[in-house]
Amino acid sequence: MPTVVRQMTMEASMPDVDGPSGYGEVARRVQQVKERIAAACRRAGRTPADVNLIAVSKGHPPEAVRAVHEAGVTFFGENRVQEASQKIPLCPSTLIWHMVGHLQRNKVRKALPLFEMVHSVDSVPLMEVLERECSRLGKVMPVLVEVNVAGESSKYGVAPENLRELLDAAAGCGHLEVRGLMTMPPWSPDPEKVRPYFARLRELLVQAGEKWGHCLVELSMGMSADFEVAIEEGATMVRIGTAVFGRRPQ
Repeated sequence: MPTVVRQMTMEASMPDVDGPSGYGEVARRVQQVKERIAAACRRAGRTPADVNLIAVSKGHPPEAVRAVHEAGVTFFGENRVQEASQKIPLCPSTLIWHMVGHLQRNKVRKALPLFEMVHSVDSVPLMEVLERECSRLGKVMPVLVEVNVAGESSKYGVAPENLRELLDAAAGCGHLEVRGLMTMPPWSPDPEKVRPYFARLRELLVQAGEKWGHCLVELSMGMSADFEVAIEEGATMVRIGTAVFGRRPQ
């Protein structure tokens, strides 16, 4: 059994909770994820400081977020603006929140005060709304462009062949800073099967950087089942939920 798959199988058999708070396993999980990030960096000749762990707290309550923060995590991701708007005010104010899910244009105004980065810009109209609202607030927002590398109809993201159009539009935005790219590859129980999609996103980033400049440096890719492969292919941000928080509460 491949190493990554074996580790995930072992994790799945471990208890999610321990003690009355229900989050006694959190510190162990966080440490284990950090160790796996460090090992993947060593294999790739990188340093763990090159990779930010984004703990995705979708479906988990504020007390779970607090436990993960106390275990040494600062960056958190949310998928839905509505959930984030209810949860973030109840969490420590020192946390840094990223919007990692699909962002609807009619939710932009509500999202901007909550998040420090948006990972999922996938169209020129969304970029235009973000620019207008950031201008209204006098705020500069770092963003990533979501690319649908696999061309899946069920996934959001700009097609690779349309990436140029989106980056050209971004060049005219005074209140958005495009820092890099994000993708969600097809799910597979074998992380090696998604490696080509991560490698392709890295290639797109290199190509884009040659035209649009050195500010394009971030690659947001890799989740609980495949983040080690993503790091080996150049990820600078990994979005990890289950491996940190355990299964979502019913």
